[in-house]
Amino acid sequence: MTTTTIAAPSRLAWIDWMRGLACVLMFQTHCYDAWLGGDARNTTFLKTSQLLGTLPAPLFLFLAGISFALVTDKLIRKNLPASVITRTMFRRGAEILAFGLLFRLQEFLIAWGWAPWSDLLRVDVLNIIGISMMLMALLCGLVLFTWGRTHSSVPAEQRSAPASAPTSSRGSLAIVLAALSTAALIALLTPPLYTTHRPTWLPWYIESYIDGCHNLGAPQPWLFSIFPWSAFAFAGLAAGFILFSDSARAHTTKTLALFAAAGAAAIAIAYGLDHSQLHFYAVYDYWHTSPNFLMMRLGLLLLIAFLTYAWCRWGLATWGFSPLLQLGQTSLLVYWVHIEFVYGRFSLLPKHAQSIAGATRGLLEIFVFMLLLSLLRTKIDWKNINWKKLSLGKLFHRTQPA
Repeated sequence: MTTTTIAAPSRLAWIDWMRGLACVLMFQTHCYDAWLGGDARNTTFLKTSQLLGTLPAPLFLFLAGISFALVTDKLIRKNLPASVITRTMFRRGAEILAFGLLFRLQEFLIAWGWAPWSDLLRVDVLNIIGISMMLMALLCGLVLFTWGRTHSSVPAEQRSAPASAPTSSRGSLAIVLAALSTAALIALLTPPLYTTHRPTWLPWYIESYIDGCHNLGAPQPWLFSIFPWSAFAFAGLAAGFILFSDSARAHTTKTLALFAAAGAAAIAIAYGLDHSQLHFYAVYDYWHTSPNFLMMRLGLLLLIAFLTYAWCRWGLATWGFSPLLQLGQTSLLVYWVHIEFVYGRFSLLPKHAQSIAGATRGLLEIFVFMLLLSLLRTKIDWKNINWKKLSLGKLFHRTQPA
């Protein structure tokens, strides 16, 4: 690990570090939830762990929106037609959704014999990230088409020039406004879709993508459905297009500082509304469906984004080796693998049977194992290894006389 070097820090290193932070928060949430047992499950320690566990999914979705905006902005600057941009980004979302379905199939096969078949259709965070990306692709395509951001609308002599014309700026601004409006709409529709206006007329495996009901007859807070979770992705999409706009590219620090100020204001407003007598819904559930809690978490994400950027630019995050930066580069891989060693058949520790100290030891083991796995993934050029020559070399060595 001491010989590992990190690539030269860039202004986007903070995104990987923030994604790595989400991985660590995810590890601790899953490990303590899976392994703590007895009196340890009735402690403030576990409640605090679960409270921190409300951040990883929003972080992953928010960062998915920012990354989506980065790639889409590059495609726009190449003056590609709106239809091409939409297909490209929709395909990326479909790939993530396919990974989510494949992950569920893997878990079902590993748990063969005791897992119900309905687990194949469980809505997980990968599914919602993929669907959110597909929805964002459709939204961006619609806005770009409306604003005329197509290849044919640009004169031939200007197609090689940077897309910095007013039309591009207006198109990006329109995407920001559309993304924020979509996020707000999702937040506002969540409470009735979970209670008074549930789409029970849909098959449960489709309704589950709307309210996370699965086949249990009621929405489940531990599942990830479009409402409200995809709102974080659309908020990230808006934040990304602001960050990567021509006016903000040279002023990333100032832009993220403004994000942090907006986040602090959102937290204050959400707190005030939650403690007021003003409620618009027949059923008010702050921790699961309330727009106030979603606003609170979004405010925290904006604060974390600025602090992460500051830590990466002026702190020690990119000095030498950074475990969180490394994990952030392979977040999908470590998410995929660690689940089986925490919740699955190959759990490192007996489930619901550990003290806080025992579960913490298991958490440290998971962290080290996932870090090593991440290093193996990024520091070895697997494509250029001559596996045939390596195998023959080992065979030849074994057959040599002593």
